[in-house]
Amino acid sequence: SVTEPPGAMHRGGIEHFDVFDEVRKKLAALMGLKNPKRIALGPNASWGLNLGIQGFPLKEGDCVLTSISEHNSVLRPLYALRDRRGVELHFAASDENGRIEPESWEELTKKFRPSLSVMTQASNVTGAVSETKTLAEISRSHGSAVFVDASQSLGLLDVRPEEIGADMLAFTGHKYLLGPQGTGGLWVRDGLELSPLLLGGTGIMSELEGMPSEMPLRLEAGTGNEPSFHGLLAALTWREEHPLDFEALRALLGYMTEGLMELGCRVIAPFGEKTPVLSFNVPGESPEDVGFILEESYDIILRQGLHCAPLIFKALGEKQSLRVSLSRFTTKHDVDTLLEGISDIRA
Repeated sequence: SVTEPPGAMHRGGIEHFDVFDEVRKKLAALMGLKNPKRIALGPNASWGLNLGIQGFPLKEGDCVLTSISEHNSVLRPLYALRDRRGVELHFAASDENGRIEPESWEELTKKFRPSLSVMTQASNVTGAVSETKTLAEISRSHGSAVFVDASQSLGLLDVRPEEIGADMLAFTGHKYLLGPQGTGGLWVRDGLELSPLLLGGTGIMSELEGMPSEMPLRLEAGTGNEPSFHGLLAALTWREEHPLDFEALRALLGYMTEGLMELGCRVIAPFGEKTPVLSFNVPGESPEDVGFILEESYDIILRQGLHCAPLIFKALGEKQSLRVSLSRFTTKHDVDTLLEGISDIRA
């Protein structure tokens, strides 16, 4: 109505319900953080990863350490830094399950003394969870800032960036947080100032020529995706009321893994801590053909190919794979249908 105060009031949350601030509070509680304002919200994890990588103060000749298990949302911004700023890149090895090897990480850290170390907490290809805290301790002990990609872990694992030893942590809202697509963000520790990736309106402090120094305004230019963040807020609230039965999910993953192995599939089944993501191949069949048959005849959709993580496949000994992602909503019937389809393909 004409009696409503100007939109600038929304940015400060002074007189209006601010969905972005409410989401920040929920996320801060989930991650054990005291200051929700250190969480910048945006369209996805790729935005957060680009913001952290490109906004971090790096100059020509500086070194960045990462791993071969990373997603292209890490790799491509790093390649751009290499090509545009002359930053050196080094890649730690991963084992045959896609877990980052601490020995390789430590060796490269000691040798090259990186300014920034970027690591995924869990592989989006195999589900293997790396020893993130150990890797972060190695990096910090040699003066490197630590950036964790928690796209595959936040909402599933107990992710506490300050306890891990992270300086930055990127996440998405549409995976284990159960929110809509178009939601994600970046947490930045107190005292670390990034250069904004996007410049523009903030609703307040409009007299400034540059972006405000205050978080999260410094990193949030333009109009946010309010409808989707209302969805994420509802999802975060629902999750609090409906805790995940992770043991049941692990049991279903084990059942599916055994079933695929019994059918003669080449299954990448990591030992130790893992997420409910599994990659496999059917001998003698291309992932594309298997995926097409499962979708057309069994109404099952699997990802196929490199899964935006091309470097990991050398460690896995595969050219590409099919990937299954289970969730709290996946049933035994769903898994049985998958196994039936693979059995028919193999017949």
